[in-house]
Amino acid sequence: MHRPVARATPVLTALLALLLPLTLTAPAPAAEPAALAADDPGLVVTGYAVGSASDRLVARNAAGLDTLTVAGVGLHADGDGVGRPTADMTRLLRTAHAEGLRAELVLSNYSNRLGGFDTRAVGRLLLEPAHVRHVARVVARVVTDQGWDGVNVDLESMRRRHGRGLVSLLEALRARLPQSAALSVDVSARTSREGYLEGGYRLGEVADVVDLVQLMTYDQHGPTWSGPGPVGGLDWQRRSVTAALEQVPAAMLDLGVAGYGYTWPRRGTGHTVLVRRARQLVEADGAIARWRAAEGEWTARLSDGTRLWWSDARSYAVRRDLAAELGLHGLAVWRVGSADTLPAPD
Repeated sequence: MHRPVARATPVLTALLALLLPLTLTAPAPAAEPAALAADDPGLVVTGYAVGSASDRLVARNAAGLDTLTVAGVGLHADGDGVGRPTADMTRLLRTAHAEGLRAELVLSNYSNRLGGFDTRAVGRLLLEPAHVRHVARVVARVVTDQGWDGVNVDLESMRRRHGRGLVSLLEALRARLPQSAALSVDVSARTSREGYLEGGYRLGEVADVVDLVQLMTYDQHGPTWSGPGPVGGLDWQRRSVTAALEQVPAAMLDLGVAGYGYTWPRRGTGHTVLVRRARQLVEADGAIARWRAAEGEWTARLSDGTRLWWSDARSYAVRRDLAAELGLHGLAVWRVGSADTLPAPD
């Protein structure tokens, strides 16, 4: 899911300041994150950014990006309209273009009021053809008028019954967008064809309409829905991609990469942490961070019993290798500002 990272720690305004890795018991590299990157396999990299991201943040990551995807305009609760891009969002559009990047706009059913994705709103949209047509017209007009390079559709917490409506929305957008505008869709990772259908994703039909499917291969574990575990472990990611490839060509599939972590305290509810914050917590506690090669992520246990898992630059490098091995189109990183600075291709 594209969850707003670390809502309890004002993530929507947080800026990444890269810290040196902790001193670890295992012989983990202490190099800058760029040195951890694999040789460039020719992958296309998309980085998601929240509207409040700074121009400096975009500039710092631009060398490692091809597209900046800005989150985004929200679906109205009645399913029959969307918000307008804020001044900050249009600023990021201009900044991305100034840095030589493409800029895409996210359409999402995330609700600040609910603190999560609004299943009722997405149903009111996707189960009502008139709403589908209206939302597609509004979004396409914004893209045309403001000069966005494409639309990223991020509708989550859907059900099987929403699948046909999602395809209809994508078809309506495709028909109304400028020919030069790209259309991509975010898909919550599942490990079977049936799992994708249950989540409202008719992948074969979706793939016939969009330019890219960006697989959200993260949130395998999280503090409000599972016990401690990797944010998106390598074996789970591989199985999710394999299931998606039954219906989506590899050349139009992006592997999602987490740039954040989670905490699981002994008591109470855990939360999202920025990569640098995870390192700070471990260092301040005097705990030991351990690299789990099988999962491609870091984990630690603090003295109060809190468990942490997080995905950083080393995790990113491993997933570049996985995406290249599987012949995928590229990587999609959630998100610029919570992740380590994205490395430029070698």
